[in-house]
Amino acid sequence: MRIIATIRIALRALRRNKLRTFLTMLGMIIGVAAVIAMVSIGNGAKSQVEGQIASLGQNVLSVFPGSSTSGGARGGWGSASTLTPEEALLIASEVSGVVAVSGEVRDRQQVQANGMNWNTMVQGESPDYLGIRAWPLADGAMFTEADVKSAAKVAVIGKTVADQLFTGSDPLGQTIRLRNIPFTIVGVLTSKGVSFFGSDQDDTVIIPYTSAMRRVMGRQYLSAILIQAASPKDMTRIQTDVASLLQQRRSGREPDFTVRSQLELAEAATATSRTMTALLGGIAAVSLVVGGIGIMNIMLVSVTERTREIGIRMAVGAKGKDILLQFLIEAVTLSVIGGTIGIVLGVGISRLLATKMNWPALTSFSSIVVAFVFSAAVGIFFGFYPAKKASGLDPIEALRYE
Repeated sequence: MRIIATIRIALRALRRNKLRTFLTMLGMIIGVAAVIAMVSIGNGAKSQVEGQIASLGQNVLSVFPGSSTSGGARGGWGSASTLTPEEALLIASEVSGVVAVSGEVRDRQQVQANGMNWNTMVQGESPDYLGIRAWPLADGAMFTEADVKSAAKVAVIGKTVADQLFTGSDPLGQTIRLRNIPFTIVGVLTSKGVSFFGSDQDDTVIIPYTSAMRRVMGRQYLSAILIQAASPKDMTRIQTDVASLLQQRRSGREPDFTVRSQLELAEAATATSRTMTALLGGIAAVSLVVGGIGIMNIMLVSVTERTREIGIRMAVGAKGKDILLQFLIEAVTLSVIGGTIGIVLGVGISRLLATKMNWPALTSFSSIVVAFVFSAAVGIFFGFYPAKKASGLDPIEALRYE
């Protein structure tokens, strides 16, 4: 009963100065709303990055050409073009845990069809490529292993190419020309949009890598080898095994290739997002501290103003712990109500930004709980000193205070 009476007294004191109470809570409202909104934006950006990385495929490793040296001049990464289709087949057959491999050659080419032309990325791949990239077809079918062996003139096109060359018509079964060589369209890809690197993934034409090397690009070596592991736990081992296998074929020469794991890319990208989220949250958290200092300031003023009231309460039997509890409840109430309003405002702001400005925003339940607990903790921390000061007043001196 004593605690309930103390709570009632504390709430009555807050209602007595409604404007001051609201202005005191305003700092907490703004602080919590800023934390919720900023963390939501950071989490949304992180989720978007993870989604874009996932669009590159699951459990993917890539083998890229390394650098070469000629006459003392060192070329950059990719200058040592020594990856061969045979090595891609060797990886598929000899490295355990590998479920799919695609030898890859890439080049930009002018594509002609239907009286139109378009400059696009032409990719030479194996039939496993769409499985590695988790890229379903909207229509038609992927070319087969037989098409690869015969260097068949068949192609699968992305949505951007389909829109540019076959507006208003079905591209399936029609012909496109690469360097004046006719290729029959056997499949159309679903749209994937912009990649993590900012390029249009749908602006592509995919043909058998043998067709690309022999008929279109005149190349002897691959641009890269894409590998899909059976599970994420196999990726580190497969990365090591692939590097060892390729190095054995080079008979001890300096490595002229590099094996990259998708996990490395994902970790680098999400680390950047985590840093941004922490930075945004930290900046917003400063306003929470400022709000807490505002609560402490007002509570100290309140103690000074209500010195005589405190003296009267002590004179009629209130103990120091009752006074301490009263002022502590006032501080916590200010911060908790302000925090609750701030949470609602922060969620609303993040949703408004997501709807009106197309900013990625993801509000997690954990961030709401943390913001609420933190606001209550701020009230306790910054309210304790004024409450302790009030409870330590001498009743006689308090009664004589003017």
